[in-house]
Parts: sequence; structure tokens; C-alpha cells
Amino acid sequence: MFISFLIFCTIVLMLCPTLVWLICWIVARLCHHSMPFAPFAYTGLALVLIFGGTMLYGYGFGRKQLRITETTYTSPQIPADFNGYKIAHISDLHLSSFADSPDFLQRIIDTINVQQADLICFTGDFVGFGVEEAIPFTQTLRQLYAKDGIMSVLGNHDFALYHHGLTDAEKEEKVNQLTAYQRNTLGWQLLRNQSHIIQHDSAYLQIIGVDNTSCKGQGFQTISRGDLNAALQFRGRPTGYCLEAKGNGLQILLTHDPSHWRGEVVPTTDIPLTLSGHTHAGQVRLFGYPMSSLMFTESEGWYHMNNQSLHINTGLGCTLPVRIGVPAEITVITLQAE
Repeated sequence: MFISFLIFCTIVLMLCPTLVWLICWIVARLCHHSMPFAPFAYTGLALVLIFGGTMLYGYGFGRKQLRITETTYTSPQIPADFNGYKIAHISDLHLSSFADSPDFLQRIIDTINVQQADLICFTGDFVGFGVEEAIPFTQTLRQLYAKDGIMSVLGNHDFALYHHGLTDAEKEEKVNQLTAYQRNTLGWQLLRNQSHIIQHDSAYLQIIGVDNTSCKGQGFQTISRGDLNAALQFRGRPTGYCLEAKGNGLQILLTHDPSHWRGEVVPTTDIPLTLSGHTHAGQVRLFGYPMSSLMFTESEGWYHMNNQSLHINTGLGCTLPVRIGVPAEITVITLQAE
């Protein structure tokens, strides 16, 4: 796929100057002038060389760069018992990305563990096509550790949407296999329209997780399987259980697609903190602007609206194996009570 993409872009870059030359040549002929081709050919060649060099950089060097983003989330809703609590937010592993670079995945896992986060939150796109991508990395992934565990949700790629040739039933089976792998093999708390309570003395965090939910057209096939109302219910709570009786608490929503935040979370809930991924910041930044900003209203980092906040992690893996100006990211969020 990557090679096909490079060939396509090379052809386009060569054709553009040729098309401009053809238009100029027609105009010149009508005006009884000549139009040399060489300057346009050199321009096309220069564009191809610049593009090719940039792609080689992004493939060989850029996609193996790792950034640790340390940030603070401050809110009056953070209980005193969770003041200073550290959350490592990661997203979009796309594990097939590491087939040719397992050492980089090991470095990512080691770097996350060094942060000594209290909780790790993974916001979807564990694989690109199916759980078979994860099998070679099982021992590496099992090394990931946080005191209060690893919470995760499913992204659009995790539903085998792009595994062409499969029936709907076969795709659903792949989702079930992935669900079992994360929960049973890795021991992660995969939240599929569910929530999980982390209790510290008289306070709690309610980690809410929904399946991929897209609230905006994105120019490619996606899926919406989230049920936020169901997720807001405490998973496995006993009859008569009252969440408010557990003391002061903070709700944190994990949802893969950030369009869900503006589309449903802000208009219909008062969830103060949402964590997302999905955009990869476009994996390319030009003149300071991530390419994802052309498609997404919220594309990377922090956003705030109506006393609600969204953080978007730019991911660890790739769709196309290139990153230019957008390194793989580990975000460490420290909760700070007001």
C-alpha cells in the first residue's frame, strides 16, 4: 500500500508541471510563440526528489521518533485523594506498524513504564486489521504496567472494517477475538460501553469507555457502535449500588474518535474529561499545522468547552508508515485538584 501511494504521488508530481506546460504551450501557439519544455521537466523532477526525500525521512527516521508530553488537568471535581494522580494516555498502536521495528515497540513500552503512571488509558485502534497482528508482540505488551491497571476501548480499525473480503459475521468474530485477547491474554480492562470504578478511600474515578463513535463524516468508512448511556452505568454494580455514596468522584471518558466529544458528549452530558485518539494529527505537520486539521475540528492536544475538556493523543503507530513533524506520543496527564 505504501509503495502504491509513493508511485501515485510521484506520477501526480510529474504530471502537474507537464499539464501546466501543455496549457502554456497551447496559449503560446495561439500567440505564435514557442514554449520550452525543459524548465517544467526540471520542476517536476525537483518536486519528485523533494517529495521522495521527505517520505524517506518520514519512513526511516520520523516514524521512530517518540515524544513524551507532560501536562496537567486541573478541575474542582478532582477529589483530594486523587490530587497528583498520573494517567499515561496512549492511542492508535496499529500493531502491524511495528512488524519491521519491534525494538521501537519495546522502547515505547519501556518509556511508558518509566513514567510510573497510576493508570494507563488506551483510546483505541489496537490493530489495523485483526488480532493476529498482536500475537508476535504478546510478551512485549504484557510488560506494560500501571498500579491501577490499563483501561482501553476499541477504535474504528479494531472492528476489521478495512479487512476486505470478510463477511459481517467474520468481522464480528475478529472483534470478539480481539476483545478476548485484550481482556484475557493481556489482562487489560477493555471497556465496551461500560465503566469501571477506581476507589481511593472516600473518593473515586469512574472510567467510562465506549466503542468507536463517529459524529462527523471523515471521507472514509467508519463505524459507530458506542452507547454512552449504557457506559455511564457502573459495570457489575450490585443491586441498590449508589455511585454517589462512594464519595467525591471524577468521570473520565475514553472514546476513540474526538468528533464524539463535540457531537454527543458536550451537548448531552457533563463529563468533565474526555480522552481520544484517532487523528494521528495527520502524521504530517506542514508549516506548523497538522494535516488532520483539514478534516477534524479537534485534531490534537487540549480543547475546552462548557467546563468540559478533551485531550487528543496523536498515537504511537501509523496507517501509512510515515511521520513528519508528528512523532509517536505518550501523554502523561497529572490530575490537580483546585
